Amino acid sequence: MAKYLISFPSAAMKVPDNEMEAVGRDAHAVIREAKAAGVYVFAGGIDETVAPVLVSANGAVIEGGYPWAPPLNGGFTVLELPTREDAIAWAARIAKACRCEQELRVFGFDPES
Repeated sequence: MAKYLISFPSAAMKVPDNEMEAVGRDAHAVIREAKAAGVYVFAGGIDETVAPVLVSANGAVIEGGYPWAPPLNGGFTVLELPTREDAIAWAARIAKACRCEQELRVFGFDPES
């Protein structure tokens, strides 16, 4: 089975304030379903109130992320699934709950992880 990253950037969520409670309820329901199905690995969102830092190999710390990269923010779910089709189906469920498109990526297999 492969692990899949299902994610969206913060800017993708264009939900009226009066619908945010329903989004949270619906998204949590999908996560509970993934847990019950035994496919849940991890889910959460980046805390955008805490700035990123770059840590070099010598331990030096620089405030901010990579200056050339788009910001890393939004919500992330990692599921372990038997097929890409299953991953697409779960991504569709998350997209419906979050009211925004989800990006789907597969983690490369690493026998050490």
